[in-house]
This record gives sequence, structure tokens and C-alpha cells, in this order.
Amino acid sequence: QVQLVESGGGLVQPGGSLRLSCVASGSIFRIANMDWYRQAPGEQRKWVATITSGGTTTYEDSVKGRFSISRDNAKNTVYLQMNSLKPEDTAVYYCKAYVVSAGTVHNYWGQGTPITVSS
Repeated sequence: QVQLVESGGGLVQPGGSLRLSCVASGSIFRIANMDWYRQAPGEQRKWVATITSGGTTTYEDSVKGRFSISRDNAKNTVYLQMNSLKPEDTAVYYCKAYVVSAGTVHNYWGQGTPITVSS
């Protein structure tokens, strides 16, 4: 079993910053891609950013230049640094990891951490 636990969410004013963390634990040989998604109220979950095991990053257009995804492979942890936050960034943020274990690959989700951007 693999568990992903996010942290770092909360209430922030427009223009502010937050840093999310997501730690994976359990039966892990290695982790391939790690992603961040978000789900705003009344909307479907949407992809935000991806980082490969080699450190290559990609971003959804609305967060480019404001958000930065990074990872610490030794700690099985992925981060999302969010700057210049806007009210439309309000959502529950989820991490997702593609975990290699016992010769198979499965993807796992965290439980989500809520972010509210409001004055």
C-alpha cells in the first residue's frame, strides 16, 4: 500500500504565496511522474503541473510563471510553490504519484488540501 499526504493549504490573500507538500510512503520502489491537480467548487478535477523523475516540468497555462513544481526523490516528496495567487486559484489541491512497486505501476492520489484565495 502507498499513501500520499498533502499539507500546506489554507487561506491566503490575493497576491500571496503558499507552498504545498505531498509525501508518499509505503511500499515504494521508485516514483515516476508526480502531478498536482486541483478541483474548484462545482468543477471537475483539473491537471495543474507535472514533474518527471528526472526533473522535467510542465504546467497548465493559467499557472505558468506563478507556480513551480519540484521534488525530493530521497524523501518521496513533491512540492508546489504558488506565488501571485488569485481568487480563481481557490480549489482543493491533490497530488498524484505514479509508483513503481513489485514490478507494477499504479497511480495514487492524496486526500487533498484546500486553498482559499480571498481578501
